[in-house]
Amino acid sequence: MTTADAHADYDILIVGGGMVGASLAVALSQAQDTRLRIAVVESTPFDSAQQPSFDARTVALSDSSKVIFQTLGLWDEMRALGVTPIERIHVSDRGHIGSTHLDCREQGVAALGYVVETRVIGEVLTAHINKCENIDLICPARVENVELAADTATVTIKSHEQMERLQAKLVIGADGGESRLRELAGIKTLNLNYGQSALIANVACDRPHRHIAYERFTDSGPMALLPSSDNEGRDNLYALVWTAKPEQAKGIAALDDTEFLQRLQDRFGRRAGRFIRVGSRHLYPLKFLQAREPVRARLAIIGNAAHSLHPVSGQGFNLGLRDVAVLAQQIVDAERRGEDPGRLENLQAYARWRRRDQWQTALSTDSLVRIFSNDFPPLALARNLGLLALDVLPPLKKRLARHAMGYIGRQPRLSRGLPL
Repeated sequence: MTTADAHADYDILIVGGGMVGASLAVALSQAQDTRLRIAVVESTPFDSAQQPSFDARTVALSDSSKVIFQTLGLWDEMRALGVTPIERIHVSDRGHIGSTHLDCREQGVAALGYVVETRVIGEVLTAHINKCENIDLICPARVENVELAADTATVTIKSHEQMERLQAKLVIGADGGESRLRELAGIKTLNLNYGQSALIANVACDRPHRHIAYERFTDSGPMALLPSSDNEGRDNLYALVWTAKPEQAKGIAALDDTEFLQRLQDRFGRRAGRFIRVGSRHLYPLKFLQAREPVRARLAIIGNAAHSLHPVSGQGFNLGLRDVAVLAQQIVDAERRGEDPGRLENLQAYARWRRRDQWQTALSTDSLVRIFSNDFPPLALARNLGLLALDVLPPLKKRLARHAMGYIGRQPRLSRGLPL
């Protein structure tokens, strides 16, 4: 290994080029009246099959996330590559009478959310990054050290067997739940192990999905079916998220296709139809994580590096994208005022703005998992009465729908359709 002592100066250095980090880079590159010099450090080549952020998995984008991508000029390209709207959501509790329904028409929107393959989001973001002259993509590269000083941050990276020191006004960690930057900075986290794994797969039914998403709570964990489609325009496909205890999930994943489909049918029921086909299966351990210090002078942690959630409500990436919208606005506004975006005061303003959304979303997600995983009879009765009440109390239903669509508290410009 050889060592290079070259210095490259940036305004913003983003560690992590996945969906959150790439979205932030694109947002900052578009800011009017500023010319931020941006670097994105990513450990895995973007065109690699091992790139975890841009694989065949799907995400459910909230309506506010769609607006953010639309404002950045990315939505039409994503839609052309494949987007499936969620027009209705059906929530039920297996073995109990409680259920509720959300409908986009009741909320006055075209869709409650949109199902998109992460591969599609990655393809569009990568194309825009490659076109931006003020973004340097440093990939593959691994962060080896971070030093935070009064007026600058220095990040040491290893790339192609060489060591390089990069300096920036602000370093942003967007490198996921196992964030190396967060670890190197010594930022502590609150961690809770759910004792569950998520089994992810694509399944087909014998009838069209009609743009309905299903959330089904069971005694072993929640199950979700998100309406999807393929390049051939088939509208009977779903993205399945099936949570269970790790050993149980491992056993289910190992079943042959016929046994798997029968097990799924038995657990989910026939509300969506008869399951006729399943694709490859993947397992992911589930945990709750919250960074105790989302910001320090010269450093901000966003996305899954700052908060990892259970997938029960599909809010993980949406929460990270809302981090992007607020942080990008704070950075750009500081630049326009002639202030240093890496100053602690500016970053603390970002943290205060995001605190309510982050904690409210985290607590509501965690509560859903715990309440619906407990079959204590009085609790089961209470939660089912709650589901039934939602169907007859429009204000409660509207509040739930607004939360699901990502409209919580003060909204940044990007989620209001306004450019930075």
